[in-house]
Amino acid sequence: MPTPAVNDTRGIDALRHDLEGARDWMESICGPHGLQVRSPGALQFHHSGTVMRSMASTLGYVEYGTDVTVSVHNDAPLNCYSVSLPLSGQQELAARGRLWLSDQDRGLVLSPHETQDLAITGNCRKIIVSIPRPALRQVLEGLLQKPLDAALTFEPQMNAADGDQAAWWRMVKFLLAEMGAAGPLLNHQQMAGDLEQALLKGLLLSQPHNYSQALAEAMRPACPHYLLRAKQFIHDNARENIALEDIERAAGVSRYKLFDGFREHFGHAPMAYLKRHRLEAVRREMLTDCSERNVSSIAMNWGFSHLGRFSNDYKQLFGETPSQTLKRAAGR
Repeated sequence: MPTPAVNDTRGIDALRHDLEGARDWMESICGPHGLQVRSPGALQFHHSGTVMRSMASTLGYVEYGTDVTVSVHNDAPLNCYSVSLPLSGQQELAARGRLWLSDQDRGLVLSPHETQDLAITGNCRKIIVSIPRPALRQVLEGLLQKPLDAALTFEPQMNAADGDQAAWWRMVKFLLAEMGAAGPLLNHQQMAGDLEQALLKGLLLSQPHNYSQALAEAMRPACPHYLLRAKQFIHDNARENIALEDIERAAGVSRYKLFDGFREHFGHAPMAYLKRHRLEAVRREMLTDCSERNVSSIAMNWGFSHLGRFSNDYKQLFGETPSQTLKRAAGR
């Protein structure tokens, strides 16, 4: 007998007309916050969505029906990272001494530990994704393969019109539409957990934050051994008259694979990498020697036979001529 599908999501829906009820409901979703309403009698709060049980992220829609301001203070931080995108109307975030406007093309990410005020217009209906702090921390530490040494903090404004960030928002909209249709596939426990992981990883990879550089380095593929062999050969023989065929033989792979690997991992073709290494070596020698040695002799010692081309390449890379470098080093 087949195993029945187990639902791993939970639908939620709330309609409130009082300030306390609206605030208490959203506090259960996102954590402590203040709610100021200019016209309390006009409040028509509505929140609906889905809780993903694996890590308790919530996807849904929210509207207040009148102008409101949500206030967060670091002495009572949110429990979640709150990511939102208006489908109509606007919102404006005041944080870090700046203002960020949010509309259909610009979402917002509220990092929970910051002091901030979010003003929402009465005609604003928005998508809101609430991700618990421990869930996002767990996923990021898994990607980095080490514990975090500071709180994860996102850039507040998130592009919803172009690039990877827009792709993330399209994924959110797809999940909301499919989960709202109550289909069994996306709500199955074997699917919902993976989808939630993809959602969190996508946010971490697309939206800039204080661990973006470390994450990019951690995600970079390991350099293959054949490239390490080729690189070491270049460094060991940079003063010699070496050719592309010599680098090929040292790597032990085809020319196509060699070029492809160099561009992916080093950003240059093999011979361009060799030239850059030689130019950097010439510059280091001039800066550390600080003598009146002839620039030409240093350059020729590093394999540059055409001195006019060498001077042009040097200036293009370092923004100054070799003689200017030597003069500046001697002046110090």
